Amino acid sequence: MTETDPQTRSIRIQADRSPHKEHAVPVYLTSSFVFDDAEEMRAAFADELERPIYSRFTNPNVSELVDRMCVMEGAEAGHATASGMAAVFATFAALCGAGDHILSGRDVFGATHTLLTKVLPRFHISHSFVDLEDLDSWAGHVTSKTKLIYVETPTNPGVDVIDLAWLGAFAREHGLILVVDNCFATPVIQRPIEFGAHLSLHSATKYIDGQGRVLGGIVVGEQKLIDEIYTFCRSTGPALSSFNAWLLSRSLETLEVRMQRHSESALEVARFLETRGDVSGVRFPLLPSHPRYEVARKQMRWGGGIVAFTVTGGTRRGQAFLDALRMCTLTANLGDTRSIVTHPDSTTHAKMTEEERLAIGITPGLVRVSAGLEAAADIIADLEQALDRSR
Repeated sequence: MTETDPQTRSIRIQADRSPHKEHAVPVYLTSSFVFDDAEEMRAAFADELERPIYSRFTNPNVSELVDRMCVMEGAEAGHATASGMAAVFATFAALCGAGDHILSGRDVFGATHTLLTKVLPRFHISHSFVDLEDLDSWAGHVTSKTKLIYVETPTNPGVDVIDLAWLGAFAREHGLILVVDNCFATPVIQRPIEFGAHLSLHSATKYIDGQGRVLGGIVVGEQKLIDEIYTFCRSTGPALSSFNAWLLSRSLETLEVRMQRHSESALEVARFLETRGDVSGVRFPLLPSHPRYEVARKQMRWGGGIVAFTVTGGTRRGQAFLDALRMCTLTANLGDTRSIVTHPDSTTHAKMTEEERLAIGITPGLVRVSAGLEAAADIIADLEQALDRSR
């Protein structure tokens, strides 16, 4: 293939057609694959022959999805899992062992926070949380046991941004594996590997699917690291179904045009929110008031589809605002064609302590908006009437 644009190359990648020569690859809804003879079967299991064996670890639909994501991220290899959290856990568990230490951005998704603070310590894997705003403090948290750095950028739900070029240099200086959760940006907006990340990780449930249909996770990056993650997943079984992989692969073909629309609408929403006297702390990466606006401009093509802001009145006002919405959806997801509004303090991050939430800027009045593909004017109109009615 001679095309150079990653989106073009990704669209044109396709698993092998069947003898029927279908235009769209069919769903390979099968648990296993048949061999012509004992020698072919032996060679496949010995990794001498590259071909599907068993859908827990090899399936044409999953392989097509991974190949497309690798092209879009500029990665050597990848592996897909049943969910985004399965990808996070598999990455930690495959690359870290008893006694190892993880350096993590303090601003992480609630389930990731639980994984680091409650699950991994059972396997004697420790962590330190570091502030994205205090880069000078990071070196002081690195120990002889530190193995891996994990960050989200932009973060969930505060939409903070970290300088990936600085972080890539920091990881190289200290000999650490850098893993970046690229879920909010997607590879059409930001490619962490170009800035020195060893792995880029996604909850494909979000923008990769884009329509709130299926669960999926994927991690792509250096071949040697992916080999370890693949080996772990092959034995432990967090497999992505062939049907989900088929849907996610089809969705990648429209990712670029969807992300452009999400980003344009989110910027309009952010600009509107800044005009409200009963709203503060509006966060959107490409809003000039964002504290890391210049960093975001350097590493992000667009701003993404997520806006965070704080309404006056705390939890009561925040929940009253959600109850007053007429069009936007209340659901535990984001990155959908339909706009979604969430109150993180009482939902996605509720299992954290109040102190932990406040440390990463999750106040009782914080609201997260995932701008959908509706007309931006209609999204704004719904937010405006809900703000007015909830006062």
